[in-house]
Amino acid sequence: MVVGLRNFTERVGDGAGQPVLDADNGEELMHVEPGVAIVFGSHPPESPGTLFISTKQVIWLSDVDRAKGYAVDFLSVSLHAISRDPEAYPSPCIYTQIEAEEDEAHSEGSDSECDGTLDLSKITEMRLIPSDPSQLETLFEIFCGCAELNPEPNDEEEEEHNWIFSADQMEDDATGEENSEWHFANNPSHPIGQSNGHHDLAQPMLEV
Repeated sequence: MVVGLRNFTERVGDGAGQPVLDADNGEELMHVEPGVAIVFGSHPPESPGTLFISTKQVIWLSDVDRAKGYAVDFLSVSLHAISRDPEAYPSPCIYTQIEAEEDEAHSEGSDSECDGTLDLSKITEMRLIPSDPSQLETLFEIFCGCAELNPEPNDEEEEEHNWIFSADQMEDDATGEENSEWHFANNPSHPIGQSNGHHDLAQPMLEV
């Protein structure tokens, strides 16, 4: 079952606090990055907050409103990438695609907002914008490591049917495409998140 993006408000501690993790099931905090803005689809960015990456999920908590926070499980993150192309987005960021239920996945326009309230079930794109762009590589590597800790439950059963292309193969396929928005990261051979629903192909990790 696809969970997708969800509200997250469980905090402990003073001030902005820290998220409550599922320690009983082995969830551990891997990284904390302050000063991160979050953007959903084509909506304007939220005020900067703190990003928490655990072994199970990505959590963003507002620094000014303890009632505001969001989380997404790594199993619901189908792709993550570093975006530095100003034509794709003005600020360098971590770009992610989020799986949603098929009947709820709509474009990130007016359909994702109702009466001024964001409908998280329809959000399929999220950008994380650190105040220090030099941290992008670190965040990306942590995303990669935690994604590998959360393989699809049926990955082992379907391993023989999954095709993983090398960077050279993928670049050959892209030959002739001018001004391509997507560029491969240094290690594209490790798939993350969900497999493509229409083809039995694993999603590669990319750099925009």
